[in-house]
Amino acid sequence: MNTPDVIVVGGGIGGLSAAFALTRKGLTVRVLERSAEFGEVGAGLQLAPNCTRILNEYGLLDEAKSLGVVPTSMVMRDAVDASELTKLDLTDLERRYGFPYLVIHRSDLHGLFLRACERAGVELVTDAKAVSYENSDTGAQVRLSSGEVHEAGVVIAADGLHSVARKLLIDDEPVSSAYVAYRGTVPVADLADRPVDLSEVVVYVGPGHHFVHYGLRGGEMLNQVAVFESPKAIAGEEDWGTPDELDAAFADSCSEVREGIPFMWRDKWWRMYDRDPIMTWVSGRIALLGDAAHPPLQYMAQGAIMAIEDGWVLAEHVARLRSADGVIDWDAALAAYEAVRPEHCRRVLTTARVWGELWHLDGEERQQRNLLLRARGTQDYTYTDWIYGPTALVPEDEPPLYPIVPLASAAELVVNG
Repeated sequence: MNTPDVIVVGGGIGGLSAAFALTRKGLTVRVLERSAEFGEVGAGLQLAPNCTRILNEYGLLDEAKSLGVVPTSMVMRDAVDASELTKLDLTDLERRYGFPYLVIHRSDLHGLFLRACERAGVELVTDAKAVSYENSDTGAQVRLSSGEVHEAGVVIAADGLHSVARKLLIDDEPVSSAYVAYRGTVPVADLADRPVDLSEVVVYVGPGHHFVHYGLRGGEMLNQVAVFESPKAIAGEEDWGTPDELDAAFADSCSEVREGIPFMWRDKWWRMYDRDPIMTWVSGRIALLGDAAHPPLQYMAQGAIMAIEDGWVLAEHVARLRSADGVIDWDAALAAYEAVRPEHCRRVLTTARVWGELWHLDGEERQQRNLLLRARGTQDYTYTDWIYGPTALVPEDEPPLYPIVPLASAAELVVNG
């Protein structure tokens, strides 16, 4: 068996995008996927300009746009009374950041990267479940459940939330948020009695729950996500997030939200976990990438994007640290990767947790939140500049984090308004 320059463990969006990024820089890459075939489960993804910029560089943006939808606005509404709280003009957002905001089916984005890897000559291996990792004299090794050992100069572990490789760096466990997500896609043709504006990405935020919808596949499909806090999870019960809890969570929502609940898939749901941020992602010649390093809660819509950014950053440093004779200073490349990505992803993970709390407020705090959001100007990018701009390659390129505004400051709006 030939020895590739890099082995990527995990054939999800993060693993395939990293394999493609590295292959573009002239490396030979093997991807080990545990399943019998490459594929993705789920529904829609939102791709902000910090991701579509990379897709454009890869020559994949036009294909992605043909598979998805480029909406013109993002709207946040109150899930109780349906009133508008704040909006992003996504056409103006594209002018500001240079690249569009795109929504796409997860399987379509995965397929796009899979085809790109096939065209680029990435070696794709299925039925390859990694059970252990080990550094070696010449790089790193991955042992499979079959007993087979694969070796390369570097191993990138893109093995997800339950990463085996992460245990080389820290003995931690996923953190349950006690929230659960239901998803459902429905043909727009089936919604004749329920008109939906597919030019918008809409999120309804409510006490202990929220609801999202937007178009997919050129506007032929409507993607919907219903998320709520599970009383059974809080009580410590094992069987939590069940359909009866879904119905109860949204019973008092506005009609626009309630009408979407019957279209949810009721035979499967996704319990929402993240992990506490870690700042060390590299052990010798083994490096974490994507959810193995930084699984987030989904409130920032940056999970897949962070994984794609990881692969782009690593590949850029590899290219910069290759000598004239083609030898890569892997220690320096991995150190440069680790110098910038963990801090960025720490910010996203912690912000996602705070954002989730903000979405789900009740009582007086809900009213304060609504006042602050309504006071925001449509073209105020104070809270997006730190995340939607170009991906930082070095720490000094990382933009300042957004300013913190206390909920109590809403009282000033009442006094001054």
